[in-house]
Amino acid sequence: MAESIGRRAVLGSAAAGGLAVAVGAPAVAASDTTIRIGILTDLNGPNANGTGEGSVNATKMAAEDFMRAHPGWTVEVMAADYQSKADIAQGIAREWFDQRGVDVITNVNNSAAALAIAGLVREKDKAAVFTAPASSDLTGKACSPNHVQWTYDTWSLGNCTGTALVAEGGTTWYFIAADYTFGKLLASDTTRAVVAAGGKVIGTVLHPFPETTDFSTFLLQAKASGAQVIGLANSGDNTVNCVKQAAEFGIGRSGTRLAALLLTIPDVHGLGLATAQGLLLTEAWYWDMNDGTRAFARRYAPLTGGKMPNMIQAGDYSAVTHYLKAVADLGADLGADKAKASGRAVITRMKAMPVEDSVYGKGSIRADGRKLNPMHLFQVKAPGESRYPWDYYKLIHTIPADQAFRPMSEGHCPLVHT
Repeated sequence: MAESIGRRAVLGSAAAGGLAVAVGAPAVAASDTTIRIGILTDLNGPNANGTGEGSVNATKMAAEDFMRAHPGWTVEVMAADYQSKADIAQGIAREWFDQRGVDVITNVNNSAAALAIAGLVREKDKAAVFTAPASSDLTGKACSPNHVQWTYDTWSLGNCTGTALVAEGGTTWYFIAADYTFGKLLASDTTRAVVAAGGKVIGTVLHPFPETTDFSTFLLQAKASGAQVIGLANSGDNTVNCVKQAAEFGIGRSGTRLAALLLTIPDVHGLGLATAQGLLLTEAWYWDMNDGTRAFARRYAPLTGGKMPNMIQAGDYSAVTHYLKAVADLGADLGADKAKASGRAVITRMKAMPVEDSVYGKGSIRADGRKLNPMHLFQVKAPGESRYPWDYYKLIHTIPADQAFRPMSEGHCPLVHT
């Protein structure tokens, strides 16, 4: 398969029905300057629309741009669908590290799986760059010198959306949450924000993940509670189905607000503006914010059938770009072999270097591994407000990077001495 820059991309099979992609010249045995990236993502499940092939494409774009700027290095990218199961994710990652020479794991759009991978990369002194899992524990009690967390987390999502809706009068909340680490933590972090803003949570119901498709019982239970806001602490197809079914029951018309706590632009596209209009949501990035975001989206869209990237897919590009820069920078000091020998050393260099790219702009990485960037509160436009394809969001408020995430002193990260 020909690449636009004249390099080869070799497709093959990988564990768990995944995909292996080598971006760059065919690798020679044990090449000192070959960096191997393993993407653990959802290629077929409920979160595939917001990560999946889009995340693979964004990572390949970062690899291609890096190789243009660093012709002495080769980057190989492989991807696998781990079925949103922590044990499968850990098994694939272990095989990649032990048999395929993978240097870094990226994406991992499931918090339980990411926490498992965090332990594995520390054990093997490899690196993980988490762009998709939301658990704020990854930079809290589960922080590690071998990983960083990009894009967003449950604390930032809950803080931005929860605080805004309470300020608008939505003072009583009921949560419908996915029954695993992510959903529980997102509901918990949003509860903290709601209560701090003067609101009250009157109930929470957990739904099985990922198999739930019918949310009618949960929605009717939430409506019967009398809460002014129903908080959807889930993601992907689960959130889309909740919003659709809520519309069918007329929940919005009854005056109850829906708070989609993790909803991204592919989900909004799937819902359609007629159904999604008026939703408030928090994202770290939007394709139509400035010239840099639009330029990235124009490159990305032809690879995905015209779809625009969301904050996670843009985060894949940004995070992998910074990781690769850190490896090259460390390699210039120590030599390529030593740069690749320790994931901890690369993560340390990532934290020390300023973060800057054309997609996310300037940023920084704290000692606890939290990459800092602004978070934005958006409202989904009504159909009549949209002027062109994928013109879906109105910017309501921006929280600066230094205020968007949990204070480091409150995270209880063992790496941080306060």
